[in-house]
Amino acid sequence: MIPEVELKSVQEIKVFQELKLKELLAYLAENSTFYKDVFKQNNIDISSINFLEDLTKLPVTTKEDLYKYNEDFICVSTSKIIDYVTTSGTTGKPVFFGLSDKDLDRLAYNEAISFACSKVSEKDIVQLMTTIDRRFLAGLAYFLGARKLGAGIIRVGAGIPELQWDSILKFKPTYLIAVPSFLLKLIEYAENHKIDINSSSVKGVICIGEPLKNQDFSDNVLSKKIKSKWNIELYSTYASTEMSTAFSECEFQQGGHLHPELIIVEILNDDNIPVKKGEEGELVITTLGVETMPLLRFKTGDVVKAHYNSCKCGRNTLRLGPVIGRKKQMIKYKGTTIYPPAMFNLLNGFPEIENYIIELDKNEVGMDNITIKLGTKAASEDLMKRLKDHVRAKLRVLPSIVILSIDDVNKLKFPGINRKPILFVDKRT
Repeated sequence: MIPEVELKSVQEIKVFQELKLKELLAYLAENSTFYKDVFKQNNIDISSINFLEDLTKLPVTTKEDLYKYNEDFICVSTSKIIDYVTTSGTTGKPVFFGLSDKDLDRLAYNEAISFACSKVSEKDIVQLMTTIDRRFLAGLAYFLGARKLGAGIIRVGAGIPELQWDSILKFKPTYLIAVPSFLLKLIEYAENHKIDINSSSVKGVICIGEPLKNQDFSDNVLSKKIKSKWNIELYSTYASTEMSTAFSECEFQQGGHLHPELIIVEILNDDNIPVKKGEEGELVITTLGVETMPLLRFKTGDVVKAHYNSCKCGRNTLRLGPVIGRKKQMIKYKGTTIYPPAMFNLLNGFPEIENYIIELDKNEVGMDNITIKLGTKAASEDLMKRLKDHVRAKLRVLPSIVILSIDDVNKLKFPGINRKPILFVDKRT
């Protein structure tokens, strides 16, 4: 199930997207209060935007714009909104997004072709290990996509290893949709209850929320830990509520493939200028085919590298590498630039560490200060020495490290009714 446009030449894909861009600009000029004002205030004649290179003539849209003018982005009457969702709010207050019936169809199509990219078919059974409630878009997207693909769906929800294994053994799913670190909990439960995981029906996992690869697409520490016990394929994905689109790996696992009919991608530097090919920069997206709240040149805050060479799977689309970090989570610590994912990867390499959270604040002279709070049953001087030596070797600096109980760390990771575990807290503002 590969869309025809993804197999076309790079130039044909570009021409296709330029036509879609023209349609989007006309739609925004007619229906979006926010973008009407943007075009007017910046004296923008949308008829002059004909090529993807012309996008730089348009201002970017920021998360602050969404916070401040949320309802001005809505392009349809309230009666057309079928589903109401909010962003997770990890870097600011939650933002409302509405989806029309057409948007839900687009969402289902996106997830169906994304699943198919990762070799899921109508013959498979998919076990959904993420919530579908609490105004969470991802869980709904997975359900709609699997349904459109024709695959079977087991809606178990998040957590509870015993229930997950009960469903696996009873219904025999071939794919799981899960946060990678939770797979370690499934492995631990299986080992403690004498379940032979490698004799189970599961052959692959569509992984969400955590990185599995290094920048060269080799397995990171978390991925290696899982695969050392469980002989399964792990597929990385990248998506967000704002995009209503997913970038999923194919069987060759060399980055998440762009769906050109659904989204336009730019990689920009701090001055909002496109970076050279192969350089890292902030991912900026323009949604295609969204009816209720389309976005034009939206800055995601995620720092990535794009890959442009053709893939062995036959697709000629751009691919995104693993997220390097988030713009607002960049830490300047003792002259060294650090992104939280680098620290996550280090901590995942210590089997004694059950859980962790990283907190960032300012010290008395206004410099960034990092505290790593660890949960472990095996606290010892030897663990601390090995951990400190490893952190110094890899990051060249040593943050503060505090040992807490596993329960205390979990309380920090899941404050209130949070839908996702929080691994990084920025207290600088």
